[in-house]
Amino acid sequence: MLKRGRNMNIFALTLVFCFFLPFLYARPQENDGFSHSEPTNWTNRKIVDAKGGPQSLIWVVQLSDLHFSVHHPDRALQFRDFVGPALATINPSLVLITGDLTDGKSKDLLTMIQIEEEWIEYQNVMEEVITQSGLDKSIFFDLRGNHDKFGVPTVGGSFDYFSNYSISGQLGRNANVYSVTLQDGQEKYLFVGFDSTMSVGLRGPSNVFGHPTDQLLTDLDLELSQWDSSATDPVTKISFGHFPLSFSASTLSGKSLRDTFLKHSLSAYLCGHLHTRFGKNLKRHHHSNSNFLLQNFFQFNVHEISSGSIANCSLEAPPVQEFWEWEMGDWRKSRAMRILAIDGGYVSYVDIDFKTEIKKTILLPTFPLDSRFMSRSSSPYEYKCHFVASSAYENIRSLVFSSSSIVSVVARIYDSNPGTLSLILEAPMSRMPVDNISRGDLYTAPWNYKAFEDPSPDRYYLQIEAIDIAGRSTLSDLRPFSINGLTAKVSWTWNEFRVMGIQWAALYYPVLWSTLFIMLSMLILPKAILIFSKKQYTYNNLKLNRSFLNCMAWAIQELSKIPMVWFCIVGYLIYLISFPWFIGKVFTDGKDWGYMTYMGWVVKTSNKSEKYRYIGSPDILVVVLSHLLFVVYPAIFIMVVIAVERGVYVDHFLSLLAKKEDDYDYNNKRPESFDLKSSGRFSFLFRWRWIRKFLLIICALVCWKHFLNCRAVMKAYEMNPFLHFPVYCFVTPLLLGYVAYHTRGIH
Repeated sequence: MLKRGRNMNIFALTLVFCFFLPFLYARPQENDGFSHSEPTNWTNRKIVDAKGGPQSLIWVVQLSDLHFSVHHPDRALQFRDFVGPALATINPSLVLITGDLTDGKSKDLLTMIQIEEEWIEYQNVMEEVITQSGLDKSIFFDLRGNHDKFGVPTVGGSFDYFSNYSISGQLGRNANVYSVTLQDGQEKYLFVGFDSTMSVGLRGPSNVFGHPTDQLLTDLDLELSQWDSSATDPVTKISFGHFPLSFSASTLSGKSLRDTFLKHSLSAYLCGHLHTRFGKNLKRHHHSNSNFLLQNFFQFNVHEISSGSIANCSLEAPPVQEFWEWEMGDWRKSRAMRILAIDGGYVSYVDIDFKTEIKKTILLPTFPLDSRFMSRSSSPYEYKCHFVASSAYENIRSLVFSSSSIVSVVARIYDSNPGTLSLILEAPMSRMPVDNISRGDLYTAPWNYKAFEDPSPDRYYLQIEAIDIAGRSTLSDLRPFSINGLTAKVSWTWNEFRVMGIQWAALYYPVLWSTLFIMLSMLILPKAILIFSKKQYTYNNLKLNRSFLNCMAWAIQELSKIPMVWFCIVGYLIYLISFPWFIGKVFTDGKDWGYMTYMGWVVKTSNKSEKYRYIGSPDILVVVLSHLLFVVYPAIFIMVVIAVERGVYVDHFLSLLAKKEDDYDYNNKRPESFDLKSSGRFSFLFRWRWIRKFLLIICALVCWKHFLNCRAVMKAYEMNPFLHFPVYCFVTPLLLGYVAYHTRGIH
């Protein structure tokens, strides 16, 4: 009989490896459901003369993540009331709206589809804002975010409301890449926008990543290089999109947006998507000299590398490839708006918070730059080697936007070297005269910039104060600066790091297979030891030899005492990598059903004309890793610990019974009738099995987390748990309940 049991165990292990190994290096095949971007229509390339501003200075406005919602009408109403008058005061050259124009969510936030009423509201509000601002409609550039693509199977289809109601859609900007060049004399400012949303828009939550294609990167490269042949004319390059690079996947050929941006050494990439709830330091500096780990998986701080020492000023030195990535706050909760200025090639910005107050005056210092978020790695090189004319450093400069007349502007510089801020310079600023009526006022103050050279990038701080005719004082934020171009260190918080510093698309498969490998190894290796070793693993033996393998073998042996549990756990893990997790509705109309595996969604359209294979990867990591790391992994660990607790409890119980053998008549009494409470030698924890009770509470918490996950996907894809995802939904709680029941006492 024992020999037969051992043969059955060996057969079970063989089956496990036969199922598991073919999937170890599995990857989604080429996605039939993602059509490449159409080549750019060059009518989407525009040139505009930047008139009416100070020379060599332009400014634009960025808004992002508006999330107009039928359930939150205040978002649209406040946008109309605040943004329209603000744009009239700022009078920008461009207005960039970087995605998530509408919310597309039900009131409980679980069903994510297109809602036409939200798009009608967006169109009406934008028309009012354009009228209030007095700006030309053609300078507004809006683009899609992932919310604008929830449940949209095809661009131009009946549920692609962006094409009908957005400003870009109405103006015929139908390409995935388009550009506008602002000209100011000989200087050019190139802005290139792109749409990297999924070609086939799934419902959320498996629609959170940008999916650039090889064709899109080709078009982006062409747009960014359109002025490269004019080598004598300075060109400042800015790109804007919805997704930060940490939430942008690579193309099928392995190329990335980061590579394209580094090739052209952008001044900045402007994006949205993350919202300010993750933090206010969602900025990231990219550099071509970063190592493999930083390029592909992690960046631990805002700056990849520090400003290096200047070796030489040879003109033959290779140019530095770098760019800034600036994610901005959302309108949805933060009511944020950004003004970005380019002053003689120096790019700066200020974020405005309409949630706290409506400012009559807005200040944007354009020089010197904030050493934390605006200085570039090449700045020390340019300063020391005099590649920038000294006249660019001779004035403190600041833009002032105000609905009231300004009577005075003052620049103040503070020294933080003593440990407290000490005022060391106070200089009145004068408005720079312009030939024509100016769209904005630039104030300058001369200073001896060489007096502020310092090896510390954040010793000196700049603040601007403006006073209007009504006596109202407005202060800019204190900004550290380094006249010699050094960068100040900024560390992310954990929340900021996990959304900006981690390349989730690149990490999905390594994390997935590492998790599965660890779980299966912890289950299979000790089981193999038990099968092929004649050694008996008990709690007493473990106390003599506490090696890791002994511990694991004993733990699995205790788990194996519960009938069929080990086989069910291993079988469930095999199921997760071999079969669909659930079946659901993936588009807005609810007609097309698909099934999801760990590699993505497989969808066949209702008319059976198209079949999309493995779309939504790596977006599905939101579902897959959440289930594995926060449900399956804890559940397996808890089941093992519950079995171990029962084994230790039995060992203690039997040892006490042996010591009391002469005092009790075991022929007439059951072992369970032994009075544990009266035994002082029995551990307090085992008298009432407090460890078990604590583990049962943890079981309940895991089941609650699993219930929330099941409820979320059930509502998102309109599924019935008994019909469309019974294995995913019920196996884990049933196994936990089964283990809890079988370990309740001594058998």
